[in-house]
Amino acid sequence: MGMALADAPTPISYIAWRDSPPETMTPERKTRSEPRIIRKPTVQLIAWTNFQKPNDVEWTTDSKVPAEQLIEMAGRQCYESWANPAGRTNAEYVANMLDHGHMSVIEHGTATFRFTGVSRSFTHELVRHRLFSYSQLSQRFVSETDAAFVEPNVIADDPKAHEIFVNSVEQSRQAYAALNEILKTKFDDLQDKTLRRKKAREASRAVLPNAVETKIVVTGNFRTWRHFVRLRSAEHTDVEIRAVAIAVLRQLQKLSPSIFGDFEIYKGPDGLECARTKHIYE
Repeated sequence: MGMALADAPTPISYIAWRDSPPETMTPERKTRSEPRIIRKPTVQLIAWTNFQKPNDVEWTTDSKVPAEQLIEMAGRQCYESWANPAGRTNAEYVANMLDHGHMSVIEHGTATFRFTGVSRSFTHELVRHRLFSYSQLSQRFVSETDAAFVEPNVIADDPKAHEIFVNSVEQSRQAYAALNEILKTKFDDLQDKTLRRKKAREASRAVLPNAVETKIVVTGNFRTWRHFVRLRSAEHTDVEIRAVAIAVLRQLQKLSPSIFGDFEIYKGPDGLECARTKHIYE
């Protein structure tokens, strides 16, 4: 049986200086009296495909988007169909490929996003998408003494649940700081200061929860981004990753409307935004 809120244990302070750390402590050991709470991810599009038409290709297109130009050119290269007597637009050309499941051609377009204000729970699910390239904040090199924590809205909206969440993450943050101080002394024999800090942090992070904030840069081709958006914006997906997927979709629709314009954003049964498309080819 689940534990009732009224029966939740009283929070205990792992270290006596929780509210007022003495001035003699190192900057890494001093922590805020309250944890920093994050309730919304930040999704930034930071890089995308460029394109330079080969000089020997006599072909033009109406799209001004480099990735869409590249994708159409790559598709036409397969058959050397540079002429366009029907006057087909780039959007019509791409739509025809999507209708027929010719997804390999759109792999030539790429986009890179930076996600911040996301939790380790989120990245545990994100990295299951195996064709992305990832660069994530390292808890071995970066101190989490002053870490922020991502609070689900369903918890934030309930005062009792919110109180339990805040107390829990604060205890874990204080425990991390205390462990880090203890463990650093155990590696005093190591002359390399960076290695000494790294070994202390890699062990101390064991007490940090999935809610701890992380930051990650993700690069993928358009086919992989379509797969991510289609799966992770569905009605029954995790709320945090769905919010990121919708934010990604909105920016990709601006970047490349021909490739991502078929997705429709709508309100799901839970009142949160979802997305869908008729194209399910991967």
